[in-house]
Amino acid sequence: MKKYVAEFIGTAALVIFGCGTAMLVGCDAASGSGYLLTALAFGLTIVGMAYCVGNISGCHINPAVSLGVLVSGGMSGKDFVGYVVSQCLGAFAGALVLMAVFTTGSVTDLTGGFGSNGLGGVNGSAVAGLIVEIVLTFFFVLTILGVTDKKAGHGSFAGVVIGFTLTLVHILGIGLTGTSVNPARSFGPALVAAINGNTAPMACLWVFIAGPFVGASLAAVAYKALSKK
Repeated sequence: MKKYVAEFIGTAALVIFGCGTAMLVGCDAASGSGYLLTALAFGLTIVGMAYCVGNISGCHINPAVSLGVLVSGGMSGKDFVGYVVSQCLGAFAGALVLMAVFTTGSVTDLTGGFGSNGLGGVNGSAVAGLIVEIVLTFFFVLTILGVTDKKAGHGSFAGVVIGFTLTLVHILGIGLTGTSVNPARSFGPALVAAINGNTAPMACLWVFIAGPFVGASLAAVAYKALSKK
């Protein structure tokens, strides 16, 4: 149970700090600094959580990462279900915190949807959005599997590498889909946005569930094939 609680806390933190930063600084093309700040917020949160809950749960805080670990043989089906449920609940709780701050205070949500993902950067194309999310998640999860492989010997540096890789994929992906690579991170803000009256993020939520899951599965298969002796 402790590892599920750790995943809940870690995913809540990711939404609060990552999506919260996006809400504050905005993510439009005219504001490159907003891109960078949001990318760093997501990446640095991963670094912090990796050294906070990583020794308890492995700090997946992302259903796509958990799927990659499952496919590569690193966890049981029972734990996978427990992790995903905990991550989705954590993302929802994190988004509720943002709603409490942004709807009861005087702070403006510059993203218009609690940092939820969308297809505006790809002109509303679900196909383009899927491609973006599959590709970004593939490289993100491939990096995680490689850097956490005990044979690689990266040890305590894994959290830093993963955090900076998440920053990297955000730098490209923010302007296209808002960068999900994490179904829970997309689910929580989209659901809270719908509760708050904005149902637009829910309409394309499937893209940000299917894309990361496909990308993670491909990464796991590829890593198993490449690392096999």
